[in-house]
Amino acid sequence: MRRRWFVFAGTRLLVTTVDERTCAIPEGETPPLPDRPLHEPLSMGEDEGTEVMTYEIDMPGQLPPEMEMADLRSTFGRLPHHLYTIAGKCREMNYWNANTQYCGVCGGKMRHHTAISKRCAACGRETWPQPSVAVICLIENGDRILLVRAHNFRSRFYGLVAGFVESGENLEEALRREVMEETALRIRNITYAGSQAWPFPFGLMVGYTAEYDGGELHPQESELADARWFDADHLPDIPDKASIARRLIDRWLDKRKAASHEDH
Repeated sequence: MRRRWFVFAGTRLLVTTVDERTCAIPEGETPPLPDRPLHEPLSMGEDEGTEVMTYEIDMPGQLPPEMEMADLRSTFGRLPHHLYTIAGKCREMNYWNANTQYCGVCGGKMRHHTAISKRCAACGRETWPQPSVAVICLIENGDRILLVRAHNFRSRFYGLVAGFVESGENLEEALRREVMEETALRIRNITYAGSQAWPFPFGLMVGYTAEYDGGELHPQESELADARWFDADHLPDIPDKASIARRLIDRWLDKRKAASHEDH
């Protein structure tokens, strides 16, 4: 059986360069970069008759000229979408594997039991991957939306209010709490808009839209560098197309354009 190798060094993925806009995943019976030490390889099952293999390596030095280590997010649009999705799952499973080497109950060695579970060799406890769930929301106020710039954003783009769900909360409660904590605003008409696996490192983003329902905008200084209302004609830099935040913003822009055409 053919094998396709998803090789990671942190969030960087080994790809074969086709051209500036296209890349591919290395294939072959044996791992690429055979002279590099590799950590425990994982089999992720089959994809269209090809076995999917993944493992972590330390950041390599010089690579063959046809290969590169590309940040996973940058491969969105360069890889076929289904391979980008598989790469995200592989990244998550490598992260889970590296962080579940020992049992949290007795400290025994954890060993793979199935492709997505481990069992402690000492006490028999089983564990499965548990992605962290986060909520994210596009908030409308008339013809404007709320965009925020968090301190931890790597560039100066503006995104949407988001945060992790806490124990004992449902998704809507978590969303109301996050919006209030980060902006001091109230929201209404919360509507589910989609979800996205987010392998940075191991998350599930649940997207919503909502309407402004009152309050004065006061950005939480510990979390946000800025927060403002923007109309469609004066948007700042926004997230790339790999993110659900961009999907929600683009959907709102399409709705505004459709409404404008109807008005005319």
